[in-house]
Amino acid sequence: MLKRMFVAPDPGRARLRFAARAVLGIGLAVVVCFLAGHSLVGAVTGGLAALLALFTVADPTVRGQAVTTALLPVVGVPVLAAAAELHGAPVARDLAFLAVVGAGVYARRWGPRGHSLGVFAFMTFFVAQFLHATPAQLPELYAAVLLSVLSAALVRFGAWCYERRLPPAAVPAPPAGRGLARVTTRQAVQATAGAGFALVVGQLVSGQRWYWAVGATWWIFVNTASRGETLVRGFRRVLGTVIGICLGFLVAVPVGGAPVPTAVLVAVAVFGIFYTAAVSYTWMMLWVTLLAELLYGLLGVLSPGLLALRLAETGVGALGAALAVLFVLPVTTHAGTDAWIQRALRCVHACTAEAAARLAGSTTADPGPRVAELEQLLGRVRLAVAPLVHPLNPMPARKRRARRVLALLDDCAREVRGLVAVAADPEASHDARLAAACWRVESAVEALTAGGWEPVPSPAEPPSEPALAHLHGLERALTDLAEPLRAPTGSRLVGA
Repeated sequence: MLKRMFVAPDPGRARLRFAARAVLGIGLAVVVCFLAGHSLVGAVTGGLAALLALFTVADPTVRGQAVTTALLPVVGVPVLAAAAELHGAPVARDLAFLAVVGAGVYARRWGPRGHSLGVFAFMTFFVAQFLHATPAQLPELYAAVLLSVLSAALVRFGAWCYERRLPPAAVPAPPAGRGLARVTTRQAVQATAGAGFALVVGQLVSGQRWYWAVGATWWIFVNTASRGETLVRGFRRVLGTVIGICLGFLVAVPVGGAPVPTAVLVAVAVFGIFYTAAVSYTWMMLWVTLLAELLYGLLGVLSPGLLALRLAETGVGALGAALAVLFVLPVTTHAGTDAWIQRALRCVHACTAEAAARLAGSTTADPGPRVAELEQLLGRVRLAVAPLVHPLNPMPARKRRARRVLALLDDCAREVRGLVAVAADPEASHDARLAAACWRVESAVEALTAGGWEPVPSPAEPPSEPALAHLHGLERALTDLAEPLRAPTGSRLVGA
């Protein structure tokens, strides 16, 4: 875990810039709130709104990101009003909270924008519980949200919009389906059921901090698509919370809410959240826990007992998520894994076809976007396979097979990147053997993704020409993939 945190590659310093900009944007939002005369509660609300605006908005284009950011208050303000107005009616409040949970997860079917708006809606309701917001505070909280989202937008799209110099990010759509066959629909039902369990049990544990359990259940369902992914994410959330609480005893409790050191530590925690989010969920949860502890210190309620209560509520939330994915419309690990592997393999073929067309002299062929899409799909494959390669997985045969598949898919990606680099060379010329090699790659992909078990032909000896050499390596990796993907039970990966 330490290696993943400090040694993980950061191409183009993307994570570093992401985290540094977040500190600037959130810092500006908090300063603006204080300059506007808001109380500490208003400033905390504004800071969290800015954090969400900078963290959750992930549209592939800058224009799309700006539109989604502008829509955040449209979703957040009504939810904030409902949460505050229902503060004195626990039953109605709880039902409304569960409705927000279900709607927020269901909205993911509309891609990154639906995901961002769903997260913002949920967290707005959550923050209202965190701060015990009342109707009398609503005007201040409305202003804090609007000012903070605007401040975050000024930093993101004005002062430091590094995305303008980057190609649009490829965002693979989730596998399609209708009704309960769609993953987002099943997850909406699961998340609502898990949150309902967490809400009831969380209130039995604490009538004041029950919302922590609901929050834990919600965030465990984010960026997961199968039973195994959700269980692993729940384990990592609990582990990160435990480490964060231990760190809180060493840092947050001694500081005791002193303004200057707390402000510095909050900036460090924010940087840590954004810098580690793409690398380790455990590390991200460590920083999230520390941030919550520091905010409670500012509010004057931090104590060792409160930290123990947070751990208990997190455990309740993780248990609720686990029970939901195990017993409510479960999506098996191998079903999600197979779908993402097949999409990655088809993208390999598409990249190869575009590169070959480019080498053949086509002026319209552009394999670059396909390569970006392949990287995104491989990221989803790694996420889907994570439960199988987890150290606690008790089935070594499946673990070996999953690792073999990941290694061979990485080989495919490396050969595709090499082929695309050769195709980008204006001096590269067309070789008549490219068409035959691409046809063999297409046949290999079809053999791996079709329902039958036709043999995947083994490639001949590697040629010397760069493009053909990369195609040969790709053929070899696809041939080797046949053995781990073909399991006796019909599952391409996990049916050991």
